Amino acid sequence: MGVTRRTDRAARRGRLPDEVRSAAVRAWISFSFTLVSVMVTLLASLADGWLFVPAVLVTALGFFASTWCLLEIWIARQIAAQRVWSSDAHPAWTPQGGPGRPPRGHRPRPA
Repeated sequence: MGVTRRTDRAARRGRLPDEVRSAAVRAWISFSFTLVSVMVTLLASLADGWLFVPAVLVTALGFFASTWCLLEIWIARQIAAQRVWSSDAHPAWTPQGGPGRPPRGHRPRPA
């Protein structure tokens, strides 16, 4: 009856490249550790304990690491997209890099 299953949509979409998947896993791990350190910082501030200052420093480093991981995901996706559009024989920055993506505004001429 035309019911679309989740596996059908996932099969159409394709699989992420290994570099992107591993970068996403690192980002989730970094984010989870940052979230735990935020909770430790909050509890240390409420308890007025000695652990507050080191917890703030660890939280700041975790925030930086999470931002770095998100940037890594973005770069890995751009590299994977460039790899798909370029030829295997030549790098993408050389003029003989294969057909690749047509330039913007390019329309094929009618025969």
